[in-house]
Amino acid sequence: MSEDLGYGWQSDLLDLPAYLKRIGYDGAPRPDAATLRALHRAHVTSIPFENLEIMLGRPVELDLAAVQGKLVDRPRGGYCFEHNRLFAAVLEKIGFEITALTGRVSMGAEKLLPGTHALLLVRAPGQPADEAALLCDVGFGGGPLEPLAFPGDGADVDQDGWGLRLLPGRTTAALPAGAQVWEMHQRGPDGWFRRHSFPLVEAFRVDFDVLNHYVSTSPRSPFTRRPFVQRFSPDAHLVLDGTALTVTRPAGETETRDVAPARLPEVLAEEFGIVLEGGDAARLVARVDGSNLDV
Repeated sequence: MSEDLGYGWQSDLLDLPAYLKRIGYDGAPRPDAATLRALHRAHVTSIPFENLEIMLGRPVELDLAAVQGKLVDRPRGGYCFEHNRLFAAVLEKIGFEITALTGRVSMGAEKLLPGTHALLLVRAPGQPADEAALLCDVGFGGGPLEPLAFPGDGADVDQDGWGLRLLPGRTTAALPAGAQVWEMHQRGPDGWFRRHSFPLVEAFRVDFDVLNHYVSTSPRSPFTRRPFVQRFSPDAHLVLDGTALTVTRPAGETETRDVAPARLPEVLAEEFGIVLEGGDAARLVARVDGSNLDV
């Protein structure tokens, strides 16, 4: 067995049939654009975004066995590093060429924020470098449903009523020579806003590990403060932020209601397909009920 130097995604350890069953994909996956679009849509609409391990006082593990066990074998989800760790292994197993990237989530803010997001730039095997690749983002929690052509031309992309666009961003002297920054913009209820930005600088598993440690442990991270769960579909974007449950429709209509802490396990199961095992439901309720959630 060759030594694992950390450059690949350990797809030899992946149970691909179990993953395909989890996302409801019954085709024969091939390393082509049609397969990638179908897998991306199936993944995004099947596996929720959630930070509940942090709320339950457990570390977020990124080794493939842990990610596969949580997102595939159990009715759970994860956040961007878990989702894209798994999706990278899936695509590598099928035969795609993958370049991981990291981004800064801004959600319309102008303040410079740390790089805490993961994305994947994907090409078919042997695809020329001067041909457009596909940008995959299965771990944001709010789409896109399908990959975006990259580089983008700034045009609006409509996916079942959800609007996105890719635009060139601000380049700084600190980036490697020639590295371009790109921004993903999203259409929300109040118009367009910059969702996140990312430089074209390749990242690796070890980079995911470092960023994951900050996101899952720092008191400055939004994911260490309260439950944050999302589920995305062509019809609706559901967000549980603390005890506020918001539903947003593609046309921009939103509806928010409060959830009593005692009902959180029920809402997680009914709205997000997340079933907490053992004493986790009681632990989550106690954590939220006894906290002054900083939302």
